[in-house]
Amino acid sequence: MSPAPCAPSPPAAPAVPGPSVERLLSAALHGTFAVLLVVALAASPAWLLPPGALLGAVYAAGVLDVRRSPSRRRARYWLGAVTALWLCLLAVEADVSYLAFPLFFLQLHLLPARRALPAVALTTGAVIAAQAAGTGGLTAAKVVGPLAGAAVAVLTAYGYAALHRESRERQRLIDDLVRTRGELAATQREAGRLAERQRLAREIHDTLAQGLSSIVLLSRAAHGALPDGASATARDHIREAERTAADNLAEARRFVHALTPPALTDAPLPEALRRLTAAPLGSGARTEVAFRVEGEPCPLPVEAEVALLRLTQEALANVARHAHAPHAAVTLVFHAGEVTLDVFDDGAGFAPGAPAGGFGLHGMRERIAELGGTLSVESAPGEGTAVAATLPLRAPVAVP
Repeated sequence: MSPAPCAPSPPAAPAVPGPSVERLLSAALHGTFAVLLVVALAASPAWLLPPGALLGAVYAAGVLDVRRSPSRRRARYWLGAVTALWLCLLAVEADVSYLAFPLFFLQLHLLPARRALPAVALTTGAVIAAQAAGTGGLTAAKVVGPLAGAAVAVLTAYGYAALHRESRERQRLIDDLVRTRGELAATQREAGRLAERQRLAREIHDTLAQGLSSIVLLSRAAHGALPDGASATARDHIREAERTAADNLAEARRFVHALTPPALTDAPLPEALRRLTAAPLGSGARTEVAFRVEGEPCPLPVEAEVALLRLTQEALANVARHAHAPHAAVTLVFHAGEVTLDVFDDGAGFAPGAPAGGFGLHGMRERIAELGGTLSVESAPGEGTAVAATLPLRAPVAVP
């Protein structure tokens, strides 16, 4: 759906981690593990090559398996096997302790938070214990080094996770903005279409229909004023003029009737709202909508009926899309000098200052204001939403 004219362009997506960045980081992590394993085995006795090669083979097989069929559960089993083999090597050769650094990232990525940090702590403890058992015993450097590596890994992993969450939130906001712009464009097109229909209806009523009605009345008056001796031809011409004007007046009335919104074509506003609230809301919503009329209904101008009907449609659409409300109520009240429409739901609500249904209600507020009325929206998180519109009562203009 194309955006509305002059609408601001959505902000450019920030440079945030995407699939290509994740693949690059994954390749760097696996490459680091491979390099550290080769370096450790090169400095180790020859008899450690077979178990070291086994560790490398298990690691590579797991990487390929995860790429073919990503499964968090299988990846955790693979991580457990790699960690077990690494611990076996660590028990006899302290040089493989450097492999703990890529293992930190794997643990932080594959394990849930409640298990990742304990796993990192146990891995760090295993490294410190292995180095303390080597030449020179336990020293400050053998404690600080593994702890610093673990801290760097944890901070890096959590920083990336926070950046990734922010990225997804930004993308969600951009998607909402694009969708809202589409809704605004649709609303503006609909408003323009309705405004043009109403303009044409007024023009037909104020010019064509009024002129034809005058011709009908004047023809009748002329026919009645003819003297008794008037020719039959003159009487026939006057009757023909009256009949032609009456036929065209009926056609003009049909045009005005056709320019009325379909929901209001064969029913007054209360009945149109009753039908609207009885229909399913759509979007999978299971909201029970009640409708009632208070006061003595009276005819309203077409533009007022259209505005109140569209407002109800927009408010109920917001209930279906955002509120997740079990119940909603639409109340149409006729007072002495004004008519009010209230739409209330007991759904999720929203915080003050948050957008209420995108640009739809904003456009309705402007339309209600053009008719001399007011529109208010009240809501709070968990307390539902109330939309209230008030229009002054003015007698509708009828085609004679």
